[in-house]
Amino acid sequence: MEKRLEHLLQNAHSAVFFGGAGVSCESGIPDFRSQDGLYHQQWPWPPEEILSHHFFLQNTQEFFRFYREKMLYPNARPNAAHLALARLEHDGHVKAVVTQNIDGLHTAAGSRHVLELHGSVHRNHCMKCGKAYGLDAVLHSEGVPRCACGGIIKPDVVLYEEALDEHVLTESVRAIAEADLLIVGGTSLNVYPAAGLLRYYTGRELVVINKTPTPADKHASLILTGAIGEFFA
Repeated sequence: MEKRLEHLLQNAHSAVFFGGAGVSCESGIPDFRSQDGLYHQQWPWPPEEILSHHFFLQNTQEFFRFYREKMLYPNARPNAAHLALARLEHDGHVKAVVTQNIDGLHTAAGSRHVLELHGSVHRNHCMKCGKAYGLDAVLHSEGVPRCACGGIIKPDVVLYEEALDEHVLTESVRAIAEADLLIVGGTSLNVYPAAGLLRYYTGRELVVINKTPTPADKHASLILTGAIGEFFA
């Protein structure tokens, strides 16, 4: 099965990888919806509520307490999947990585065309003056991080109730529509509108790599069950 994946990749010229939380699990970042993931841990509010736009506005200090403790993994490093995708892009086989992850590990691995549907923890901005900040401005602050102007520093991540960035969405649709191979990995395809982007793929070969079944399996020409890093290694 791995040989089939290798063959498809070596013959692709505009492959697109569409990935989710499972891609970063082997880097020590928990999968939100796995049995041991973030969504099964105890907290005074459901994580979906804490990570919502209205909660951010109404309970900003609690939002950042949760965000620092559960969403930031500054010591995480790219794993075999991240590194392999970067090499495949460099060699001209992978055209783009479309990711639902906010950890920035694809970029850290060397991938250049990374479309981050849900933003990145490495980008933050002042809600008052618009000044840009890196991860450290949030990571090493206490309480609500503030700009020199007094404004709140907000992470450039898409919260529940917020829309996806239109430019990133448009570029993702274009990349998937023009792909000659689509590989879906490390995602349950349960998060919309991101998961809906697969409908724009019209190519012949669809590969799904995941530990559990996904809605895309019925359309896949190759299904690999297991940890994605092991296959790409």
